[in-house]
Amino acid sequence: MSQFAADYDYVLPEELIAVRPPEKREAARMLVLHREEGRWEHRRFTDFPEYLQPGDLTVLNNTRVIRARVHSDDGRKELLLLEQFSPTRWRSLVKPGRKLKVGNHFVVGGIQGTVLEVFADGDRLLEFERPLDLERLGQLPIPPYLGRVPEEADAERYQTVYAREEGSVAAPTAGLHFTAGMLERVPHAFVTLHVGTGTFRSVLVDRLDEHPMHSERYTLPESTALAIEAAKRVVSIGTTTARVLESCAAAGRPLSAAAGRTELFIRPPYDFRVVGALLTNFHLPKSTLLMLVSALAGRELMLEAYAEAIKEKYRFYSYGDCMLII
Repeated sequence: MSQFAADYDYVLPEELIAVRPPEKREAARMLVLHREEGRWEHRRFTDFPEYLQPGDLTVLNNTRVIRARVHSDDGRKELLLLEQFSPTRWRSLVKPGRKLKVGNHFVVGGIQGTVLEVFADGDRLLEFERPLDLERLGQLPIPPYLGRVPEEADAERYQTVYAREEGSVAAPTAGLHFTAGMLERVPHAFVTLHVGTGTFRSVLVDRLDEHPMHSERYTLPESTALAIEAAKRVVSIGTTTARVLESCAAAGRPLSAAAGRTELFIRPPYDFRVVGALLTNFHLPKSTLLMLVSALAGRELMLEAYAEAIKEKYRFYSYGDCMLII
């Protein structure tokens, strides 16, 4: 099992990046990867229920993306509001950061903000005079690799149909394929993990054990924990869901309701305790998410499957096609 970031790299033709959603949510292609047999087949997402077995439970992340990108009234500063600590206090990314040092003021929508702290990673702790109306002032923070500004369609399509708990700055993209009708057809339960910008970041160090894993907030409801314990197999919808489930797992102990933060970095070799199958989109090169799926299916088989997807011109990333690992 490789512990070097370079071994999780691949070359993706730019034209395979899906910059807009498909016409219909359920229209994605689905590469089904049979990990024990080391083979794959080409299907459609609409075929997903065919791969469920009696006693299976699908678990989905019901986080909701907030309109987290705002601009100062003078147009000179862009803020990405990452996490809310109180009605008026936020952790934020700032562009350009050099113009917002501790004690500096700025104005968003007529509301003054102040920089209270600069964290080691460059994020800022901001305090506003009163709460921001993000529905009025904010933009949906679509992924940077889309290379465009948000459009009207993104307001609906960059949310899952079951999104409920506000707090993410990125969508749990495997869930974007589900319609309400598909959800009704499969046994399911929900967890919450508020997705941060770390989901887009490549590993920049050579060795994986030197990578500072990003932290994200999660909640595992008691009803979901009980449903998982009763299930024969858990099918995780997305890597964010998998991260919650594996973070809450403890050897030899049943799952129970939990809430907190996770910095779990799932990479080969890793022994999954809860997740038995995984539906996921195609991930960026050298990303922690590519390493997570490699831990489930094996790095060599995963990179072979990615090469096949590229050859067959699958659409990649957030608005792209999907892979079912069974």
